[in-house]
Amino acid sequence: MTQLIDNPPPELDFATLAREYYQPLYRFALSLARNESDASDLVQQTFLIWARKGGSLREASKVKSWLFTTLYREYLRVRRRIAPFVSHEPETLENELPSVPPEAITSFDANQAVDSLQAVDEIYRAPLTLYYLEHMSYKEIADALSIPIGTVMSRLSRGKSQLKNALLSKMGK
Repeated sequence: MTQLIDNPPPELDFATLAREYYQPLYRFALSLARNESDASDLVQQTFLIWARKGGSLREASKVKSWLFTTLYREYLRVRRRIAPFVSHEPETLENELPSVPPEAITSFDANQAVDSLQAVDEIYRAPLTLYYLEHMSYKEIADALSIPIGTVMSRLSRGKSQLKNALLSKMGK
């Protein structure tokens, strides 16, 4: 059995991390799992893994990336157990993204935006969530998802296109 860390550095204290990162991790988990129960389980499992292994992290500046990476890997582990993991890369980038008319921007609410995000393919949803909701850089996203920066950029581009199309279809355009 793994032993818990007795005296972590103050900036890596479990209670401090839970207060600071629970909500962002939960939002990310919810965007991946698509239901509250599974999202809660993912966040709890992430903090359990932190309690067991987080003491090996020596740079406090990397804790955010470590937590998001751990949550994402746990999501993939659970998902692989439930159903075969299907991985596909975008073959080409879209040359032009569809434009969103100004009246569309003022006529939707936050619930429609969240619903539209759920309509985006999973492979693009994770980078979009990390970029827009968690304000992570391309490098942080690449580290968290264990993919190259070019793949992050590609998935963001394709994801933005799907998100715009989903928003437009919700508004009946």
